Amino acid sequence: MNPVDESRIIEMAWEDRTPFEAIEQLYGLAEAQVIRLMRRQLKPSSFRLWRARVSGRQTKHLKLRHPDVSRAYCSRQYKPR
Repeated sequence: MNPVDESRIIEMAWEDRTPFEAIEQLYGLAEAQVIRLMRRQLKPSSFRLWRARVSGRQTKHLKLRHPDVSRAYCSRQYKPR
């Protein structure tokens, strides 16, 4: 994976409204793979902060989202058709 893609995945993982399913659809990385990437690329303290933030967060999983939250993708990223 090239550094540009890794950087974009990290950015998407930090965003509250971008679900792991969107990352998987765009880059083929499942949630566990995103977690491994984040652990490898972030400083340990940053990784711990990120994990605490996303653990159990409803907006990071499409199945847990409230139906009123319709946008699954960041406004800056490609939207599959």
